[in-house]
Amino acid sequence: MSEETLKQQIQNLKKHNARLKRIAHDARDKLSAALDGTGLCLWQLDIPSGKLVIFNRRWGAMLGFQPKELNAHFDVWRDHLHPDDRDFVLAAFYNHIEGKTPFYEALHRMEAKNGSVTWVLDRGRVTQWDDEGRPLKVTGTHIDMTKEKQYEQQLARLANHDPLTGLANRHALTNQYKKLQKQSAFSIAFIDLDNFKTVNDTLGHRSGDNLLVQLAQRINAVCPQGCVAGRLGGDEFLLIIPWGVSHPETMHLARQILDVAMVPFELDNGEAVIGASVGLVDVGSRESFADAVLRADEAMYSIKHNGKSGIAVGSPPPSPAPNRRR
Repeated sequence: MSEETLKQQIQNLKKHNARLKRIAHDARDKLSAALDGTGLCLWQLDIPSGKLVIFNRRWGAMLGFQPKELNAHFDVWRDHLHPDDRDFVLAAFYNHIEGKTPFYEALHRMEAKNGSVTWVLDRGRVTQWDDEGRPLKVTGTHIDMTKEKQYEQQLARLANHDPLTGLANRHALTNQYKKLQKQSAFSIAFIDLDNFKTVNDTLGHRSGDNLLVQLAQRINAVCPQGCVAGRLGGDEFLLIIPWGVSHPETMHLARQILDVAMVPFELDNGEAVIGASVGLVDVGSRESFADAVLRADEAMYSIKHNGKSGIAVGSPPPSPAPNRRR
């Protein structure tokens, strides 16, 4: 073979190699674009070295780091796992590496450089072993689930919170009532605002809503730990108090509610002054939520009929019916 022919073959091989590199680069770009469009990230871990290869997104971008600011390494990934999730995520990973599970999967949080939290769904499995059968490489995907988790949390909040004030809604109050009923004696306070209709009539419903929001914040501020504040609707509020009416803290809390309700409210188009009437009742061990609220409501109305702005203790809960033998 002549030197000229050899040079020509080498040149052809170089061209062919360059063409293959362009094809591979183009294929990788297309894969990257396709995966990025789905929010899916493809990764591979070299177990002995701990090196991570991220195929379609710059490693660290999800965590708020600039390119090359953060090394793609197992230790870096591990260090950015949320402290509350780290143990179960690593357990899931090593269980797969040790052959205890057919694949690795974990929905968990990652901590970003600025302290924000990203939810990630990780999946992967061993794709290469050495001659001794020990795992060498793990290939997998992760997908950013933050928006989905935020949506899930919003739905949960809507299901359990009053949309105007942010307090517990009737559904959440009922659940808390049933939970406490299984544990110990407790009480509820029914709160109805005095002269609230005047605010709506003179300043408008928008100001009335603003007042309810401010009052909810005041109620939350005075409620002790374990006490759940909620809004039943309109200007009616309810407290579920984790101790009985005879407990000194119960009456103290009721007086605090009266005090915060009577402090003038600064609204966009004026000042509003209202009051509150409170009915307190102990809860029976087998009494339904609706029946207990009705008794507290009746106690509250005894204040309405006698000048408003006060506290009344309602009738005791009904005694449970005796068991009858057949």
